[in-house]
Amino acid sequence: MRPSSARRLSHHYQAGDPKASATPFVLIAFPWFCYDSRMSVDRAKKIKLLLFDVDGVLTDGTIWLFPAPGGMQLHAKDFARHHADEGGFGIVSQSTVEAKGFHAHDGAAISLARLAGIKTGLITKRISETVALRARDLRLEHVYQGIQDKLTVFEEILAKEGLRADQAAYVGDDVIDLPVMRSCGMAIAVANARAEVKADAHYVTEHRGGEGALRDALEYILKAQGKWEQIVREYIQERSPTK
Repeated sequence: MRPSSARRLSHHYQAGDPKASATPFVLIAFPWFCYDSRMSVDRAKKIKLLLFDVDGVLTDGTIWLFPAPGGMQLHAKDFARHHADEGGFGIVSQSTVEAKGFHAHDGAAISLARLAGIKTGLITKRISETVALRARDLRLEHVYQGIQDKLTVFEEILAKEGLRADQAAYVGDDVIDLPVMRSCGMAIAVANARAEVKADAHYVTEHRGGEGALRDALEYILKAQGKWEQIVREYIQERSPTK
């Protein structure tokens, strides 16, 4: 939770305030972040779109470089070449492939989100064949690679979906994610996020990026919306239908 919001809440919910709810809430504070559990739940109830970064969120942030198999066509390098002078966008090489590791729990989270009617998508600066493959595997609705200006893309996605900013959540880990996190309805930081990112988060996941953090985010949202148990039943029913 942003520090300025924390100050407003402490004033709004002071004893005797006629607008204050009788429902107890928890103000969680650590040296690097502070958020109010009731406010986070209220924000989560509105979410219809879940967007996220890749490196450090869907992955643990490690970038593996391997020799490309003979004859393999690497299309990502053509896009990365446009940013070769800037650095950090991707590997410009026909002989090297960039690999990443993804967690199965995060993949299941996308399936659960789809059952709940929540759209999903990624916005990442780096350009990688591996990410494109994983995105197709998960059937993400929105896939944007090679993006430095994440806020502009975020606004484009909102326009495409016909949604308001407060109906979107974003999961990030580093300062490049802050513009979107400060504009969306629910800003989520992974456990391994930088301190500045946690300071601007409404919710911090229990797990680290690449270890099920996206699943934490999705579960939090669905539980806040009162859909979790029903969606889990539907998920199981799809895979193990009763005779």
